[in-house]
Amino acid sequence: MLNNHAMQYTIKVDIVSDKALDLLKNLEDLHLIRLHESSLQVKDTSAIRFLKGKMTKQSPEEIERQFKELRGK
Repeated sequence: MLNNHAMQYTIKVDIVSDKALDLLKNLEDLHLIRLHESSLQVKDTSAIRFLKGKMTKQSPEEIERQFKELRGK
């Protein structure tokens, strides 16, 4: 028998697998949970995001010079 007492909790969860998201969607279909659209955003965790705008534009010659300097040649 279902409990008629309304229990509501709001939590934030980081989904690390598509299977986990599918499970949550299935629970929503069963009316056991409610997903909010704002929580269904894909988080960009790529290194590119962290590096964007960090490097200045340099000529290929300058980059080659710096590589040689780093290699000690």
